[in-house]
Amino acid sequence: MARTKRERALRMRRHTRVRQKVSGTPERPRLAVSRSLRHISAQVIDDSIGHTLAAASTTDRELRDVLAGTGSGNVSAAEAVGRLLATRAKAAGVSKVVFDRGGFKYHGRVAALAEAARSEGLEF
Repeated sequence: MARTKRERALRMRRHTRVRQKVSGTPERPRLAVSRSLRHISAQVIDDSIGHTLAAASTTDRELRDVLAGTGSGNVSAAEAVGRLLATRAKAAGVSKVVFDRGGFKYHGRVAALAEAARSEGLEF
């Protein structure tokens, strides 16, 4: 089901409001979540230099094999992305982040990704 122009515009307004308050620093990069109807992805971004330090998505080769039978647009896939992102972030030397929900409600897949990242040791 496609999103309407109004729904997208409202989400972008919410995202702009969140981004006015949330910014990634070298000490606490921003964990940005992006969600579509089929996939979910997340990045750990240092906004001071504009670099992505770690990223994970349901389209990653590692997760495609794991999620082959269950699908990629559900809560269990979001949890897998959160765990993978946390391990990649820790490998990059990041332990504390600020959470950017991207204008999405902190509910369902977004919350599952955040909780899985927390359980793997990311602090936010």
